[in-house]
Amino acid sequence: MLLQISDTHFGTEQPPVVEALVRLAHEQAPDLVVLSGDITQRARRKQFRAARAFVDRLGVAVTLAIPGNHDIPLFNVAARLFYPYANYSREFGTDLEPVFESDQLLVIALNTTRLYRHTDGEVSIEQIERVAQRLEQAAPTQLRIVVTHQPVAVTRAQDETNLLHGRLEAIPRWAQAGADIILGGHIHLPYVLALHKQFAELPRKLWAIQAGTAVSSRVRHEVGNSVNLIRYNGQGEQRRGAVIERWDYVSSQQCFRPVEIKKLDIDTSIHTD
Repeated sequence: MLLQISDTHFGTEQPPVVEALVRLAHEQAPDLVVLSGDITQRARRKQFRAARAFVDRLGVAVTLAIPGNHDIPLFNVAARLFYPYANYSREFGTDLEPVFESDQLLVIALNTTRLYRHTDGEVSIEQIERVAQRLEQAAPTQLRIVVTHQPVAVTRAQDETNLLHGRLEAIPRWAQAGADIILGGHIHLPYVLALHKQFAELPRKLWAIQAGTAVSSRVRHEVGNSVNLIRYNGQGEQRRGAVIERWDYVSSQQCFRPVEIKKLDIDTSIHTD
């Protein structure tokens, strides 16, 4: 099982929500935590330390993290230009594009932040191809996931300005290479979209899964704090599958509860030639 936590924005975290999420992780015991960016509010050392302490308390063996636009300095121009990931790397390591692999799962994370962009994200041609080549090496039993911070598809016209630059090249290439899911965050709005219905030319099924803000007070769109649990199996090629569970924080009970469960239709083929 994979727990996706996004947009924690430490520096604006709510202690009761943090405690509830720690309890959820202990109860569900995922194999992997994915932090899909905007871990801090202003990329300050203290905020990263708090985020690291939180992750350690989750008690999950493996954490895959990427920076979001909030995780590089905004007001400290010298730091932004010369050592933008220093505070991030101190707590989460120098690998800004980590990969996790097991018999049942392949997760490839990308750094989509750019120093010359304020909030927008971008994926380069080199990144697109590198991810595609890794996807093409996946085993038939592996659920194949790509992680970006900014979304590759949105549900509302007003969110189109937040779309990942380079997505129109990335989506068909990654679908051809065998991707099943693209995880994202950034807009604090959870949803599941069938990209193969939005992009008619895609050769196989590909899903976009967005997470809300996990613990921050910066909730939007009348949606509270939420995270995603992804349950998967890989016991034989024909049994590859995934179930996406959205868990929302219920303030009256001070805990996370499942509010939406969706079984994804996953192609059994590994990639399309």
